[in-house]
Amino acid sequence: MSLDTLLNRIDDDLPEALERLMALLRIPSISTDPEYKKDCLDAAEWLVADLSSLGVDAEVRPTTGHPMVVGHVGEGSPHLLFYGHYDVQPVDPLDLWDRDPFDPEIQDTPNGKVIRGRGSADDKGQLMTFVEACRAWKAVIGKWPCKITFLFEGEEESGSPSLVPFLEANAEELGQPDLALICDTGLFDRDTPAITTMLRGLLGEEVTITGPEMDLHSGMYGGAAMNPIRVLSRIIASLHDDDGRITVPGFYDGVSEIPAEIMDQWTALGFDDKAFLADVDLHTPAGESGRSVLEMVWSRPTCETNGITGGYTGEGFKTVLPSKASAKISFRLVGSQDPLAIRESFRKMVTEMLPPDCTVSFKDHGAGPASVMSTEDPAFEIARLALTDEWPKPAAFIGSGGSIPIAGHFKEILGLDSMLIGFGLDDDGLHSPNEKYDVRSFHKGIRSWARILDALTS
Repeated sequence: MSLDTLLNRIDDDLPEALERLMALLRIPSISTDPEYKKDCLDAAEWLVADLSSLGVDAEVRPTTGHPMVVGHVGEGSPHLLFYGHYDVQPVDPLDLWDRDPFDPEIQDTPNGKVIRGRGSADDKGQLMTFVEACRAWKAVIGKWPCKITFLFEGEEESGSPSLVPFLEANAEELGQPDLALICDTGLFDRDTPAITTMLRGLLGEEVTITGPEMDLHSGMYGGAAMNPIRVLSRIIASLHDDDGRITVPGFYDGVSEIPAEIMDQWTALGFDDKAFLADVDLHTPAGESGRSVLEMVWSRPTCETNGITGGYTGEGFKTVLPSKASAKISFRLVGSQDPLAIRESFRKMVTEMLPPDCTVSFKDHGAGPASVMSTEDPAFEIARLALTDEWPKPAAFIGSGGSIPIAGHFKEILGLDSMLIGFGLDDDGLHSPNEKYDVRSFHKGIRSWARILDALTS
């Protein structure tokens, strides 16, 4: 087979591929709202029908929530598991949309044609890039490149409550794939593709300091009675030293430096630290001294206070000495940091800082480790080079400041690494009104998956 023949088929079939995507986008599969339960089922059934038309043994699989779509096809090595999600975010506030969110349209913009509609970028458009690459492959070659398992979820936008039980119950059927492919990320910039190989974990803690049994008059008790806000403020201030490092004992256990070859790729990206901060009207990095902004958001752990409550916060002024003060604190984790060990150390540190007459209570808000993919697997470099062949600039292995839980679940339950390759852009408006996906991203995304499948199976 000539790769050029396959890519030409994708080019010729683009109008039909867009029509298929439009049909899927018209289904309002909002997973968080029970009123759209039937629509979520309709989206799952649409995908099963589409996969079945390609010869995939596909089924709608019920869960306690919205169904999964599972499909199997092909044989041989490698065994690839492709994951995407068909559910979408709610569309509120509706009055900020320029058109019906579920009446998608191709629009002309200064940066080229875009697909406008809810789910176009997150994640229906991304999901269909892989399906369309497979469609072209089947049409041109007549057989599948390797063994492929499709897994499409319907609850990603509502916390994936059914995902872990489903993976655990169906681990034997899903088999032992060599690699998971996840298309729910983005390009580094409009011309630079990326493979995300590091995802930060997340630990959430809520701390409540209690002092007096009731709110007190500050004129009568101020100075004599301990103020919980004062205690909480001192604790929060102590969580970082003057160089921006986090002071929780043992916090940096499991944090390693980025390999030189990866750092070289990041440097070559030409990321503008000043412009990044200027976009939100800031100019001075506030993290660890001596670290670039990319290091801070991709490969370094954090400790951030996300909210503080205590005392009187309404209009006007009330001279109260509060009984309680609370803070919500999150830790982004990297490498092999142990979230449970950090929780224990953080709580011990806070407890030891309490003055007399104060007590503390804690409430956990989840704990998940980071996901780090082994780029020593030759498949990662093969895929990076295949992406480089499609896009104007070389592909890079990058990190992500956020978390994508599915990658961790695949590692913990199925024992496989994930290759996160997506074609979204920062201005796609994920979760926002007027969400869009560039036609170029959709088109070149299909071509990219074709190149990757060809490279991985050659």
